[in-house]
Amino acid sequence: MSMGRFDLTDKEWEAIKPHLPNKVRGVARVDDRRVLNGIFWILRSGARWSDLPERYGPVTTIYNRFQRWRKAGIWDRLMDAIVAAHDGQVQMIDSSIVRVHQHGAGGKKGDRDRCVGRSRGGLTTKIHALVDKKGRPIRLLLGAGQESDIARAQELIGDLPKGAMLLADKGYDANALRQSVNEQGAWANIPPKANRKDPICFSKYLYRQRNLVERFFNKIKHYRRIATRYDKLDDNYLAALKLVSVRIWLKDL
Repeated sequence: MSMGRFDLTDKEWEAIKPHLPNKVRGVARVDDRRVLNGIFWILRSGARWSDLPERYGPVTTIYNRFQRWRKAGIWDRLMDAIVAAHDGQVQMIDSSIVRVHQHGAGGKKGDRDRCVGRSRGGLTTKIHALVDKKGRPIRLLLGAGQESDIARAQELIGDLPKGAMLLADKGYDANALRQSVNEQGAWANIPPKANRKDPICFSKYLYRQRNLVERFFNKIKHYRRIATRYDKLDDNYLAALKLVSVRIWLKDL
């Protein structure tokens, strides 16, 4: 099969392959690389699953594999394995809003919170990200669009290494967050809000590196199914986000 525009390179595939299930019972399953290429085609193009080109195999096979491995935690473990190589001495935190398409907004009454909220742009989801000094994602969380930037910060920064520096914009300027960072033996380099009364230590020079987290959001939004959320389930959208993040890592490595 000829290489498609969004297909995995040989090096990317060799990095991913060891982290996929290798025990097969009964009939041999469809080639994993072809399945992953089909998933990445969907994520990059933003097309419906039913529009998947025939060269990737049956649509139901690709979609069911994506769902089954998401439920089994395969995508989570894959990202954890890839990001283990991150440089933790400088970390950056930020969030970005994505619009929720009408296909992703549906849901039965009484359903659990699916990280869909209402903000200026209508129905939206907020992506919260922690990245390393090269702008590579370490941890990702979802929230409703109207959440404040700092809402998920404590969950993201739970294991900062000693001596590390955390960069964030003034939306994260809160005493509780600074204290949490200090208790881990790290330093929060965050510009003070205009209404802050007590002085804090802040380096404008070091803060300039923070643009790398903004570049990360720009990279993931090249994938149209990330730039707009079509998934009803937040678990599916987060799984797609993690797969895209793995691809960003592999291109950097």
